[in-house]
Amino acid sequence: MPPVALTIAGSDPSGGAGIQADLKTFHQFGVYGEAVVTLLTVQNSTCISRVDVMPADLVFQQIDAVLRDIPPSAAKTGALGSAEVVEAVARALENSGFPLVVDPVTISKHGAALLDDRALDAMRHLLLPCAALFTPNLAEAAAFSGISIESLDDARRAADRLHEMGARAVLVKGGHLPGDATDLLSDGESFQEFPAPRIATRHTHGVGCTYSAAIVAGLARGLGLAEAVARAKRYVHEAIRTAPGLGCGAGPVNHHSEVV
Repeated sequence: MPPVALTIAGSDPSGGAGIQADLKTFHQFGVYGEAVVTLLTVQNSTCISRVDVMPADLVFQQIDAVLRDIPPSAAKTGALGSAEVVEAVARALENSGFPLVVDPVTISKHGAALLDDRALDAMRHLLLPCAALFTPNLAEAAAFSGISIESLDDARRAADRLHEMGARAVLVKGGHLPGDATDLLSDGESFQEFPAPRIATRHTHGVGCTYSAAIVAGLARGLGLAEAVARAKRYVHEAIRTAPGLGCGAGPVNHHSEVV
């Protein structure tokens, strides 16, 4: 049987982010993908104009149905949208036993808020302690840790704080720092850096979703955490480099890029 991975996230009808990006990534890694929808968006490469969050009981029932029949080897969360949905996800995954990657999607590429203060607080207290890996970008790491991040040293301090809050491992994505796009992985005892040359492009829609999905796919295939992150980083870099150039705004990356 193929390895199985689950994404619990929002829908992007333009296909660049959310569950659409996650499922494409799972497929590219040779992993059978399952998807629980948490919210619907109206968006394309230029804007997002509507976000409708699913009822919390519907999200819970979707997860329960999947776990009862085809339980995954690893899972991720993306945009969750409300405190009630965060609570439902935490309750549904309470005794799951597989590694959970929590991608705290707080804002869309176009600047639309996807997580309000109540939901942020619920994620901080309910999902963060369940995370085998927490994957914030710089703004998200600062919001959750309370530490302003302007350097890799700041990122290290934020990661330490997030460990204290319950995350078993933390990947602070440093794409908005000067220089190379260097991500910092901490397991609570040591740090590893994952640099990649910066690519000048507007086509980065869904990069965070794709990155966390690639990590989950690696974990589902039995890779260790550092190896899964390294492989996902190479995949995402190539996906950005070979972006198909679609859309008039922040276009999608190439989810068909080679997995190495």
